[in-house]
Amino acid sequence: MKPIRNVLDRVKPQFERGGRLERLYPLYEALDTFLYTPGEVTSQASHVRDSLDMKRMMGTVVVALIPCIVMAMWNTGYQANLALDQLDPEAAAASAAGWRDSVMQLLGVGYNPRSMLSNLLHGALYFIPVFLVCNMAGGFWEVLFGVVRKHEINEGFLVTGMLFPLTLPPTIPLWQVALGISFGVVFGKEVFGGTGRNFLNPALTARAYLYFAHPKFITGDTVWTAVDGYTAATPLGAQAIAPVQTGITAITGAEGLNFTWLQAFLGTIPGSMGETSTLACLLGAILLIATGIGSWRIMAGVLIGSMSLAALLNYLGSPTNPMFAMPAHWHLVVGGLAFGLVFMATDPVSASMTETGKWYYGALIGAMTILIRVINPAFPEGIMLAILFGNVFAPLIDYTVVQANIRRRLARNAA
Repeated sequence: MKPIRNVLDRVKPQFERGGRLERLYPLYEALDTFLYTPGEVTSQASHVRDSLDMKRMMGTVVVALIPCIVMAMWNTGYQANLALDQLDPEAAAASAAGWRDSVMQLLGVGYNPRSMLSNLLHGALYFIPVFLVCNMAGGFWEVLFGVVRKHEINEGFLVTGMLFPLTLPPTIPLWQVALGISFGVVFGKEVFGGTGRNFLNPALTARAYLYFAHPKFITGDTVWTAVDGYTAATPLGAQAIAPVQTGITAITGAEGLNFTWLQAFLGTIPGSMGETSTLACLLGAILLIATGIGSWRIMAGVLIGSMSLAALLNYLGSPTNPMFAMPAHWHLVVGGLAFGLVFMATDPVSASMTETGKWYYGALIGAMTILIRVINPAFPEGIMLAILFGNVFAPLIDYTVVQANIRRRLARNAA
């Protein structure tokens, strides 16, 4: 790595003030800090020094996302291979036609749902293009705003560029990926001043834009399995439109989707590419909590708020709404609740900052998720809207907590 370091040091004067490439300094600085730890360190006694910086924080989140990334590729390929296996040979050949089929043939890998390698490679051919387009489009806006404003390009987009693809279906058109991440970066973050000043989660802002602007590409039964003409409902979608008398058998019954709770927990079900596996999210949560990057209070608050309200509504029941029949433990393993709980709600910028406020913030998100899912089945996936709702109220929650602490201290001093 020393030759690369020497090259960067040699060209650095060209990018500094007065150099020919002065306006492109943010681009140089982004590459330098991506490859190496910044060489400038604090030396004055008035500063708090810590081994944790933005680079390490965001890098830890990316590492925590690895189980979800692997599962995104494997399950996307598994669902597609399973669908091709169920079609007649002629229909399967027509559905598999395209550049991905050419790559699979070149690699000598068939469409076998029982082959881990086949599932992983097939799924990667859907996930990687989405990931690359997301980072190229979003990175363009990050660099552009960095150059115009003459500020550094930090590592915050590394996480946004990883989270957003994981929330999308495998069939999403690539132009919509670029459009969605552009909206999320520009209107969810940069218009407010960039990373650290945004009050909304950029990845969720991007997904919400696609959800409402282009719903047919991100909702329905045809978008979750990467096989043309093949339909496969998600458990939440199937439950929302099921007859009330069927109860949870719309998901678990032989005449329904016929999924077990364990399958849903492991993530071998249709859904957004990186959100199906609660187990993968749990592994990420362990790392984030152990390293102190993710707030366990927010995670616990979301869990308590969602499970409590889900259990209450399930106990009350409804003669007209089938979502009341879904038990609390099923809510946790279907949809994006586990993924949002671990990686989205804990965003350190848009979440509550106070320790007490984190409990209220998490509980608000959890309760809102179940309210949206159950009371209004037209939006079967509620975590996205619930977190954005919580983002809006996070400053108010923190303000209320701080003012309450001030009042208690004043009362204690007066006594």
